[in-house]
Order: sequence, then structure tokens, then C-alpha cells
Amino acid sequence: MSTTSTAPAPARAGTPSLTSLTPVFVRLKLSLLRNGLRQSSSRTAVYVTSLVLTLLFAALVLLGLIALRGNDHAAALAVLLITIVALGWAAMPLFFPSGDETLDPTRLAMLPLRPRPLIVALLFTSMIGIGPVFTLAVAVGSVIALAHGAAATVVGILAVLLVGLVCVALARAVATANVRLLTSRRGRDLAVLSGLFIAIGAQGVNLGVQKLTGPDGLGVLDPVATVVRWLPPASAVDAVDAASKGSYGRAAAGLALTALALVLLLWWWQRTLTTLMTAPDSSTLQAVEKDTARRSSERGPLRLLPAGRTGTVMLRSLRYAWRDPKTKMSWAAALGVGLLLPIVTGVQGNGSVYSACWAAGLLGIQMYNQFGQDTSAFWMVAQTIAAPRDAYVELRARALTIALVAVPYVTAVVIGAAAVLHQWSEFPEAYGIALALLGALVGTGALSSALAPYSIPSDGRKNVAPGQTGIASLSIMGGMLVGGLLAAPVLGLTIALHVTDAHGLLWLVLPVGAAYGLAAAYAGLRIAAPRVANRLPEILAAVSKG
Repeated sequence: MSTTSTAPAPARAGTPSLTSLTPVFVRLKLSLLRNGLRQSSSRTAVYVTSLVLTLLFAALVLLGLIALRGNDHAAALAVLLITIVALGWAAMPLFFPSGDETLDPTRLAMLPLRPRPLIVALLFTSMIGIGPVFTLAVAVGSVIALAHGAAATVVGILAVLLVGLVCVALARAVATANVRLLTSRRGRDLAVLSGLFIAIGAQGVNLGVQKLTGPDGLGVLDPVATVVRWLPPASAVDAVDAASKGSYGRAAAGLALTALALVLLLWWWQRTLTTLMTAPDSSTLQAVEKDTARRSSERGPLRLLPAGRTGTVMLRSLRYAWRDPKTKMSWAAALGVGLLLPIVTGVQGNGSVYSACWAAGLLGIQMYNQFGQDTSAFWMVAQTIAAPRDAYVELRARALTIALVAVPYVTAVVIGAAAVLHQWSEFPEAYGIALALLGALVGTGALSSALAPYSIPSDGRKNVAPGQTGIASLSIMGGMLVGGLLAAPVLGLTIALHVTDAHGLLWLVLPVGAAYGLAAAYAGLRIAAPRVANRLPEILAAVSKG
């Protein structure tokens, strides 16, 4: 009599089951967290403080959403909150790649793990942390505010699960797709720029709060929420509101959209994870291939740079702006804030096309402390300066690099401000003043670079070497004051034409401002050049202190 065994076959080597892999990764995440906190008391204090503050904020958001239960605009607010949270999850791996050691799957590349069980284990592991707790608090509060009836409650439970999984899967997929970028020098540069994006986001939140405190209250959110509610995972929250109102078809569609988004994210995550684990990275490429790619890129737009020393210096300055983290941060802040200020003032209702002059001012001060940006490498530049003519060509090339970016950018900002604010009649005068201010700051920046250079430390977050704070303040603040005074004649011309009702001649401010800015920059370069040539040892000593 034969019998058939029903015992499960043992798992093949290298293919761990979901039930065995997930607990291992959960314990690994907890161990990493525990060991990280044991490294120092300061790290423990920071983590505990952030945990307490996050939980407190999550509790306030939860109570606020519960208080809105029954409000006609609660659905719009809940949908937008979930959308903002999802955007935060998408951006978090890009700007804070070192915040979670488990975000780098390349550390598991040598282990015999298949993508599907690995994804499931990482997905559940990612639910451990401060971020998921806050996300679930927002989702639960949104469901409580919108759910009315048994059907809506069931839909709400599904919505909370889907929102949490989609947010975590989104962060994981983005991190996996960009992990080689995030663990490289460019990734660290991107993290340096996170402060700028946080500042811009804070301004957006500030504008939103101001709109909410207006006479319309939460009603201003309805037009945006009408569109956003069809975007996952906000569609799952909207499904709760639809189920409460008896629109079961819309509720099913909202849940289906979020579920479909989860499936697509997991599929994308699995594909990028498989590629990451099996494809060679840039470290395996031949040096000749890298050199060929570099040479081909230099045959692109860079071939349009002037020949000789001018083109060489411009190319070096452009590479500093692209590769050096602190120089890149300075440029990014000038570009971002210069565009943000006209937008903020315009949205607040007190906008003026003259606010575009901020773009010219912020980009003009990039000319200050030119040699300090070179740090100790300035000694190589100093070897090529033997006469005032050499110093003039060096400074002129650096000024042309700034003008290469600043002139088209300022032009675009002024045109955009005039178009948005419908102030085309004031465009010529605003543009002329902006060009005059840009030229004046470039000229005074060249002189300041020669007379008051200071060192910028290559490591750490400090932008001024110890003991040189006074020099830096004098260089920047004094130079900006003098630059503003130099641009005063063009501003005075504008005021005079307005006072005398000669509005038909205001168009003259544009050519006068452009010519004046060009003359101011030229004069500043000419005055600064002999001083650079005569003070090379002092400049070299000052910029090398960091």
C-alpha cells in the first residue's frame, strides 16, 4: 500500500520565502536603528527630539482633521494633505539619501536574494520609522473626517492601507532608481541643495496659509482638490468621501486608481532593483570611454566659448559652478530666490515688476570673492598673472561667465514678472534698472575680490574661514552698498521722468541702464586689475587660510 507525502518541499537554496525573509529584514532595521542610537548621546537626543516633535505634530494634525468632521470643505483639505505627504515621500530620498541606511539596496547585491521577496521584505521594513507613523496619522485623520456610514468606514480602512503602501513604495522606487546618483558626489551636491528647496517649499506653505486665513477659508482649496482627487494616493481618500455620499462608482474608481499606482510602483521598483543588482556601474567602465564622453561633451555648447585664456577661465568657472558644492549652492540660491521673490510678492497682491531686480542683485554678488572660491588652488592662477593685463583678462573672463547666466536669466525674470503682473508699461524702466544694478555689482565685486578676499573652507558647512568673518561682511555688505549707490543715477533718471510726467521717454531707461551697467562693470574691472597684480601674495595668503 503506497502513500503520497503531503509535506512541503524544502525551499531551494538562494530563494528564501516571504515569511522567512521579512522578519529578518525587520530585525535588521531595528538593529540598525538601535546601534545607530548607541553611537553617541547627541544622536540619540536628536532622534528622540525629532520623534517627539513628529508625534506631537501628527497628533495636532489628527485632532485638526477630526475637528473638521462634517465640514463641507474637509474633503478638499484631506485630499491636498495626502498629496503633499506623497510628494514629500517622493522627494525625501533625493535630498536626504543618508537618512536611512536601508535605502541603498546595493549593499545586498552579493546576497542570494530574488527581487520579489526582497521587495516585499523591504516594503514591510519601510513601514518602521517616524515618516510612516506621521503618514498613517494623516491618513487616519482624513478617513475619520470623511467617513460616514459602514461602507465609507470599510473604504476608509482600505484607503489607509493603500496610502501607506503607496507612499513607502514611491520612496523606495525613487531611491532605487537614483541610488547610484545619491551615493555619488552629485548626490551629495543634491543634498546640499535641499535647503533651497525647503526654503521654497516653506514660502509655498506660507502663501497657502495666508490664502486659508482669507475670507473664503477652506473654500479656496476646492478648485485644486477637484483635479488632485484623481491622483493617487489622494484618490483613495476621495473614495472615502464618495462612499459617504453614496457615489460608490467614484469610490471604487478612486481605490482602483491608488491600487493600480501601487502595482505600477512595485513593478517599476522590481525592474530598477533587478537592473541595479545585475548591471555594471560606472566604476567598471573603461577610462577611455569616460575620456571619450568628456571630449564629446566639450564639443557641444562649450565650443562656443572664446579661444585663449578667456575661454579657459570661463570653462573653469562654469565647472566650479557645476561641481563644487558650495559654489553650486550659491548659484542655486541666487537663481531660486531671485525667481521666488517676484512670485511671492505677486501672489500676495502687492507685486511689482521692480521686484525682478532681486534677480540681478543676487546674481551680481556672485562676482564677489572670486579668488576665495578657488581656495588654495588659486596659487595656480596666480602663477599665470604677471602684469595688470593678465589680471584684467582673468577678471573679465569671470565676469563674462556671470553675465552668460545673469543677463538671459534677468531678462526672463523681468519679462515673466511683467507678463504675470500685466505691467508691460513699466518693463523698460525695470529692465534698465536691473541691468544697471547687475553691471554695478559686477564692477564692485571685482574690486572687492582684489581688496578684501577671504577663504571659503572646502569642508564643513562654514562659508567663511575662522577669523575672516569681518572681512567677509565688509566685502559683501560694503560692496553691495556701493554697488547700489552706483546704480542710483539710473534710478534717479527713472524717478525724474515720472515726476516730470515725461512718461513717453521712459523707454530711454532701458538703453541707458544697459550702457551704464556695461560701463560700470568695465570700470570696476579696469580699476581692480592692477590691484590684483600688485596684491597677489596677500590675496593668496587670504584665500588659503581655510
